[in-house]
Amino acid sequence: MSAQNAAQVITRQEHPHDEGDLSQQSHEEWIFLNRNMLDMKLLREVQDALRRIELGTYGTCQGCEEPISVKRLDAVPWAKFCVSCQERIASGAQLEHEHNSLEAER
Repeated sequence: MSAQNAAQVITRQEHPHDEGDLSQQSHEEWIFLNRNMLDMKLLREVQDALRRIELGTYGTCQGCEEPISVKRLDAVPWAKFCVSCQERIASGAQLEHEHNSLEAER
């Protein structure tokens, strides 16, 4: 979202003219806030990677302590985990999500 669009979202009317305007305004605000949240998350990831460079631990998997491949670091310079560990983490998160969904259905 451009700075101009962001400024428009921030300076919206306090009282939209109708439900369509309100819906559009709410949707744009939601997109803006989520985009901002993702940008902040990425900034924290990059800052963490810079800190690992300073500590001399950059490029070492935080899961298995093996080197992270250069190809992975080229693709995701802020990676904390090697591909294998990241896949294990992702599959564990997926299993937890599925478990929580089943619990919620009961």
